[in-house]
Amino acid sequence: MQSMLSGKTEGQTGIGKLFKLSLVCIIKLTLICGCTSLHMESSLKEANEYSAQGSYLVSLDKYEQILEKYPETGDRVLFEMGLIHVHPGNWQRNERKSREYFQKIIQDYPKSEYHRASEMMIAHIDAMTVKEKEIATHQAQMHALQNELKRRDGEMAFLNKRISALEQELKSKVYPVQDGPADRIVIEKKARRLTLMTGGQILRQYKIALGGNPEGPKERQGDNKTPEGTYVINSRNHDSRYHLSLRISYPNDKDKKRARELGVCPGGDIMIHGIKNGLSHVGESHALVDWTRGCIAVTDEEIEEIDKLAPLGTAVEIRP
Repeated sequence: MQSMLSGKTEGQTGIGKLFKLSLVCIIKLTLICGCTSLHMESSLKEANEYSAQGSYLVSLDKYEQILEKYPETGDRVLFEMGLIHVHPGNWQRNERKSREYFQKIIQDYPKSEYHRASEMMIAHIDAMTVKEKEIATHQAQMHALQNELKRRDGEMAFLNKRISALEQELKSKVYPVQDGPADRIVIEKKARRLTLMTGGQILRQYKIALGGNPEGPKERQGDNKTPEGTYVINSRNHDSRYHLSLRISYPNDKDKKRARELGVCPGGDIMIHGIKNGLSHVGESHALVDWTRGCIAVTDEEIEEIDKLAPLGTAVEIRP
């Protein structure tokens, strides 16, 4: 007789590791029990075929009928039923019932050829039950942690929005919104700060990025230094590669004199500008590093605000 596992893939779960051993055991016992009646063998074959086709409930019903009609096959039938209840392909698998069948063989058929295989199946079922409980516990812990992370993410998002709102509220109180205009722009290189002033009062303040070589005044073209001195806004470009830009009147007379003494070109095109086109999503984080070629950079939103508040001719003081 073929095992009820014929045609099924082994190893779908940990239980599958013992099915090969069970198959050898059943084949061996079938040869020993060759005296069994042909009708009973036909019934067993039919029940086994239903199991092989995945009709596990029908197969179990057939085995129940065989057990009632041929009680002498009890250990063999109970073993087959135990395997069906623990078969990895049986979506209604029931390890508890499977264990009961194997335990019954051990208790009621102590000399059965299925005795040792039943003990091994029970041991494996018990081990798998413990493992499944551990897995379920770990999954529950993971699920709880995931929910906790989601909850904290929600709290962080809420807190960030609240902080942003409070910052805006504080900014509006410290630096009341005015239509401008600014009469002076103060740039403090060491503090990385740009301040719009009017009548000695602060209108706005912004974090800035400078040239990649920020220490000291600009001396020559290509030195990546941001100038130091007094200038004015003398033009603006709304079609800039850096969103939009306000040109500073560098070089002044002092800058030109220093360049002549050094025998170099002082350079020019020093701007207050936004972020390079296509990279506006960087936002305020752009100010974490000095990345310009000597210009003063703010965010796109900030340069739009500065553009509205600082007319042509606005004085620009760039301090060390």
